[in-house]
Amino acid sequence: MRTEYKDYALLHFIVVIWGFTAILGRLIEIPSVEIVFFRTLVAALGLYVLLWLRKRSFKLGVSDTLKILGTGFLIAAHWILFFAAARVSTVSVCLAGMATCSLWTSILEPLATKRKVRPFEILLSLLAIAGIVVIFRVEFDHKLGLIMAIVSAAIAAVFTVINAKFTMRHNPYMITFYEMVGACIGTALFFPFYTTYFTDGVLMLNPTSMDWFYLAILALACTVYAYSVSVELMKRLSAFVVNLTVNLEPVYGIILALLIFGDEEEMSGGFYMGTALILVSVLLYPVINRYFKRKALETDVLR
Repeated sequence: MRTEYKDYALLHFIVVIWGFTAILGRLIEIPSVEIVFFRTLVAALGLYVLLWLRKRSFKLGVSDTLKILGTGFLIAAHWILFFAAARVSTVSVCLAGMATCSLWTSILEPLATKRKVRPFEILLSLLAIAGIVVIFRVEFDHKLGLIMAIVSAAIAAVFTVINAKFTMRHNPYMITFYEMVGACIGTALFFPFYTTYFTDGVLMLNPTSMDWFYLAILALACTVYAYSVSVELMKRLSAFVVNLTVNLEPVYGIILALLIFGDEEEMSGGFYMGTALILVSVLLYPVINRYFKRKALETDVLR
């Protein structure tokens, strides 16, 4: 029981770190695609050094390596849409769309694991989404950003479910390394299409010194550490509970933004109401889940 609570506490700490990524995305001056390229490049290099120092073998088998690299392509698409959504609308709208991740996961995870959909997972997801809507209702006129964020959330749900299977066979840091390599390659392959249709043909591959500083934090703390630990936690926590807790990312992100940017981030009554709904959905999950597990065990004993 104590280990379980430690896992939940660590998961929330990871979500606080992820809440900081939106702030870093705002502070970094280069566009979202270039951010993802440098983020994944630095993260892959950092992980390579870490794994090399630990004398880890990089052999996973051809089939699994290709699958994990392909998952990295999904991660690249997710991050590009995530940062782009914040740029074309607001950070708030972007995070609101990302809150749908738990809803997508509650549908996709049962399909992947061939178990029945649990009605309470759907209800808790909807409750969390309702909280996000309450917080960000004034920003819902930014339709493009919202749609991009929702698609980003759906992609995140897909690779989260995929990672839950990879963790059963491979080291989480090795998984993250190959996914970051795949994400970097995927972003580079996207460059020609990106420069043809979304820019004037020029890539901004010249970050400022401050951009490099923020990119290092984004890559090493928010990616290498946080992402790898989240993959490790999936060995003990379901993909659904991970993504449901990630619903707190906008709450933590706004609190951090308030502390960093001061008066630029205004808090309304809706924020506290929405926060309460999200907290209820997140905190109720382990309680309800434990209740049903205990009930199932009691039923087995009676049989």
